[in-house]
Amino acid sequence: MKYKILCSDLDGTLLSSKSDVSAFTVSEMARIKNTTRIILVSARMPRAMVYLQRRLGILDQPIVCYNGALVLHGDKEISSTIISMDSLWNIHSLAQLHFTKLGLYFNDEWYVEDNTQRVRKEIRYTQSTPVFRDTVETLKDWETRAIGAHKIMLMGTKITSDLLYPLLVAQFGNDLHLYRSNDTLIEIAPKSVSKLTAINLLLEKNETLQDVIAFGDNYNDIEMLEHCGFGVAVGNAREEVKAVADEISLPNFDDGVANFIKQNL
Repeated sequence: MKYKILCSDLDGTLLSSKSDVSAFTVSEMARIKNTTRIILVSARMPRAMVYLQRRLGILDQPIVCYNGALVLHGDKEISSTIISMDSLWNIHSLAQLHFTKLGLYFNDEWYVEDNTQRVRKEIRYTQSTPVFRDTVETLKDWETRAIGAHKIMLMGTKITSDLLYPLLVAQFGNDLHLYRSNDTLIEIAPKSVSKLTAINLLLEKNETLQDVIAFGDNYNDIEMLEHCGFGVAVGNAREEVKAVADEISLPNFDDGVANFIKQNL
């Protein structure tokens, strides 16, 4: 196999632990990075990705953040798509009725109200720290600055999420992409962008999607794996992701991506 670009999701895919890549992955990426562009594509914020870029020795490459809502190449912003303030206020009101807290993300800014167990996990896993303040204060600040959210994380319980998710889909499903990361978390992003649209932006003149090999594990990776030249689902991927993949590798905790690279690239 020969591909010009390797695109990989992070959590549950390239990361062998919750927050880091293995030495084996680092060595395999080092072996191919001079002939293959390695682009990280994730729902994470920039600073939760750059430390991994540094570890892999690929700081010279762009990154796809927030599932494609923000694309950066070093200090240069290639693309930015945000959720409007009207939607943010309406989502906040609906979430309040269902006792659900918001995590708000814009570029490298992350705001939450409370230092919950879920927030502490994300701090540990992403090596990033939020600003703790009232959501209304954050939204008023963003209105003044004429910005919006690259991503919203709704943090509740399984019961509140079960109730809230269909209401959000009914009200915002035409304009926003909503998916459940797990039983208690709902992620919201602009619908006009995806990991695939971001990858298309990063193709050079002599490149097409057929030149891309992509790795993933979750629902937000399906489109990318379907339309790139070769899609690989790690062994721990959701069954729906495995169904669209060209091949299935070992699980992320067994260095599925690195093992596939060693055997095929």
